[in-house]
Amino acid sequence: MESRRIAVGDRDWTVRVDGPVTQHSVLLLPDSGDPPDIYDRVCARLHSSDLRTIVFESAEGLDTAGVYAALDEIGVPWANVAGRGSGASVAWEVCAKGFGRFVSLVVADRGHPAAPDSAGEILDPGCPAVELPTTVLVTKQLPRPVADSSGRHVYGEFRVVGVDVHNIATEADQEFATEIVLRTSMW
Repeated sequence: MESRRIAVGDRDWTVRVDGPVTQHSVLLLPDSGDPPDIYDRVCARLHSSDLRTIVFESAEGLDTAGVYAALDEIGVPWANVAGRGSGASVAWEVCAKGFGRFVSLVVADRGHPAAPDSAGEILDPGCPAVELPTTVLVTKQLPRPVADSSGRHVYGEFRVVGVDVHNIATEADQEFATEIVLRTSMW
């Protein structure tokens, strides 16, 4: 994988880019504490489906400006987005605030920031709805009711898929990749 350092203000991130150069790209955002290679098996499957991958090695401190800057520097005008854990939180935010920049959203372990989490807390009541086809993967980290309640914050086709694992990227990489491929297909 090609590794690039992207600087935005006083922050910088390492982004790994790989796969066939096509018009279809997938931005992958990891959870806090994930190793840099967390998505390697998912990426291998996505590359087999003719998808280019852009993987942030860390989502720590990542915000919409950082995501947009990285995509601009790499030369990606629009992308499909997938994330897990804290990376899923960033994915919800960038997709909610980047109308026209993103094509689809696949998240695991987090519901929409304006929907109550499993403790009943709302992380960001001002987060707009996502206007994209969206899939939420219910894992052992995300209760089904939290995923279902995210549906009212999605103005597009919405699916909830149950996968009985703790870490979707390492325990069910094939399922995660399949859901991403399904969202990248325009059929």
